[in-house]
Amino acid sequence: MIEAIRQSLQNLRANKLRSFLTMFGIVWGVVTIVLLSATGEGFRRGNETVLREFGKNIIIVRRGRTSLQAGGERAGRQITLNGEDARALQRESRLLETVSPEIMRYEVRIKSAYNAAALDVHGVEPQYQDIRTIDLEYGRHFNRQDEEQRHRVAILGADAADQLFGQRNALGEEVTLNGLPYRVAGKIRKKNQDSNYSGPDNTKVFVPFATMMRDLPALGSGYRPDSISTIICTPKPWVVKDIVENPFRGGPFIFAQRGPVEMELREILGRRHGFDPMDDEALSIWNTVLSTAMFDRIIRGMKEFFTAVGLVSLALGGLGVMNIMLISVRERTVEIGIRKALGARIRDVRRQFFLEGFFLTLLSGALGLVVGLGLCMAVNSLPMPERFSGMIVTWQTGLFAVAVLAAIGVLTSTYPAHLAAKLPPVAALHYER
Repeated sequence: MIEAIRQSLQNLRANKLRSFLTMFGIVWGVVTIVLLSATGEGFRRGNETVLREFGKNIIIVRRGRTSLQAGGERAGRQITLNGEDARALQRESRLLETVSPEIMRYEVRIKSAYNAAALDVHGVEPQYQDIRTIDLEYGRHFNRQDEEQRHRVAILGADAADQLFGQRNALGEEVTLNGLPYRVAGKIRKKNQDSNYSGPDNTKVFVPFATMMRDLPALGSGYRPDSISTIICTPKPWVVKDIVENPFRGGPFIFAQRGPVEMELREILGRRHGFDPMDDEALSIWNTVLSTAMFDRIIRGMKEFFTAVGLVSLALGGLGVMNIMLISVRERTVEIGIRKALGARIRDVRRQFFLEGFFLTLLSGALGLVVGLGLCMAVNSLPMPERFSGMIVTWQTGLFAVAVLAAIGVLTSTYPAHLAAKLPPVAALHYER
């Protein structure tokens, strides 16, 4: 075996130009697989990062206006949500895991000892902080005691804290909201958020829901003292999995607000507010799970297409290797005859040509991996756009490339080796080129 390997390497070195041109097809195929797979993975991870900044797999429910008559009520009636609606959803829903009410007030007058601003204030319950990914740079999150005892504490967005306190540490400092004193409990880390339903978290101030219900209730047409602005929900994991795997189940109606989660929301709230669950306008529902599912499908389709392109490139490179090995068999027919006449066995000749083709393929693949990884590192040194985390090569991609290379190496080397091995010694010795 050692002698066969040595002879194979000598034969490859003896035909440097031909070996190089043959290797190029395999190198190009491997580089294609690495680059395209890395691009797809970079888009997937970038999108996940952006979604995590906003809050992955959340559902935002807001008030609407009826478009259908129901229970003797006229169409065009405004539906206003309240805190008990959120409690009912948490209690009665089969598909929802977490539910949190939210009150929003815009341009509230806020003052610190150093500056003043008009900022948006949101009243939220403790579970909201996990739903919306409210990660802190310092300080603490709201807890049940804050909610039950209606503590006047506030968590500041990164930009809001900078505007009110500059570069100072705001923890424990006092701010006034429309003249009411609040103590700063924490500061949210700077978020790179490109998606929202009420403005970026960096510019917001968060306070406990019950405290805001008392101090700063929701304002607007149709609002009552117990009214809320939105209900934020997260589906149960098996619901998310089902939606991601079957986003088109139910046909086009799923995009007309009639998916299983949307229908359950309308059924529960429809009973409480007397509107038809089939009335798409009675509530405004934004299900971000659908956005995630569609993007995942796009990324999956893109990666499958990229993989197919890489496989085609590798297959063409493999055909090139096979053709070159067939030419080598023809050129070395006399050599094969001499070796057989001197006692070489069929398996010795077969192994010789098989190893030459296999080494050529694996050497090309290794070079392609090195070039592909180098290009990925070069791209990753540049500034990355939103929703793209760079060229990310996973171990699955490397394993797939190695497996495909091994398969192509075996397939492209077996036939020329078999052809060389079955040549009769006498015919081979009398062969004239």
